[in-house]
Amino acid sequence: MNQTLLGKTGLNVSRLSMGGLFVAGGGGELDAAVATMKRAYELGVNYVDTAPGYGMSESVLGQIFARTGLPEILSTKVGQDDAGFESKNPNVLKASIEHSLKVLGTDHFEMVMIHEPDRPGLTDWWTDMRKVEGPVLDVLLDYKRQGIIRNIGLGGTGVTELGHLVKSGKFDVVLTAFNYSILYREAEDVVINEAKKLGMGVISGSPLQQGGLAAKHPAVYDDNVYWLHPKRRRQFKDLYALCDDLKMTVADMAIRFVASNPDIDTVLMGARNMQELEQNVASIEAGPLPADVLARLDEIAAVLPCRPAGEPWGMGYRLSCPNDFKGPGGLNY
Repeated sequence: MNQTLLGKTGLNVSRLSMGGLFVAGGGGELDAAVATMKRAYELGVNYVDTAPGYGMSESVLGQIFARTGLPEILSTKVGQDDAGFESKNPNVLKASIEHSLKVLGTDHFEMVMIHEPDRPGLTDWWTDMRKVEGPVLDVLLDYKRQGIIRNIGLGGTGVTELGHLVKSGKFDVVLTAFNYSILYREAEDVVINEAKKLGMGVISGSPLQQGGLAAKHPAVYDDNVYWLHPKRRRQFKDLYALCDDLKMTVADMAIRFVASNPDIDTVLMGARNMQELEQNVASIEAGPLPADVLARLDEIAAVLPCRPAGEPWGMGYRLSCPNDFKGPGGLNY
């Protein structure tokens, strides 16, 4: 698999990389997860990303790595989806990083990112958001001086706030998720383009919108699915028709679209098993989409350039289960 330089980090990263949430936490057997990871290495995947906030991902990956060896590039995050997490307590932050090192079985990370740094309603990281100051940055920089963390970054799902943090020039990499794909382009200008101006590495997460672009969903054609915005419905229908014309799957189109952007250094896949892994690798190896196809996708995206108010965040789950108004864990979608 081709590799590219991950911004100013000096790391050569595979164009397709492994998101650790699903392979380690999707309910599969450990032996199957180990086999999938070994196969990923064989196919040239050299980067794995995880986080303490991804359920049991870190601890399960630690078990996997004990049998497969560590990837060349391993990243995690600081922070977790826990209302009691003391995000401004240096001792808590250090304990989080030390725990990650221990359970993943490593003595350093190539990258550690601040998890959801752009959503203060979720985690209040900053003492001064305008100046981008806070204990978390001080702690990460201290670990960087020690060589335990080689690069520090941002792992976010927003746009304007994340773009502001990027422009501070205080970070080496940015992982942007949910806001850059075939139908969702919000991150392109204010996050991706700004990061490249500063020489930052750019990692794109959720190219399939957590399943929303993984396959054709019958709910798109069901007028009783009233929560789907009419323009979003039109986009999906047009996308499906284009995939039919080109004899491509929606997932193949989605991954190749993101990888066609030269400003994206690596695409994080959410493969849960060997089959999905090999399909995603095949998509990457097929190369960028032709210019005329990209132009058509731009036309489709322009129909609804921003999320309408009230659109479900977990679009993949809602399209798969259109009448279930509470997703996994009882969350309202």
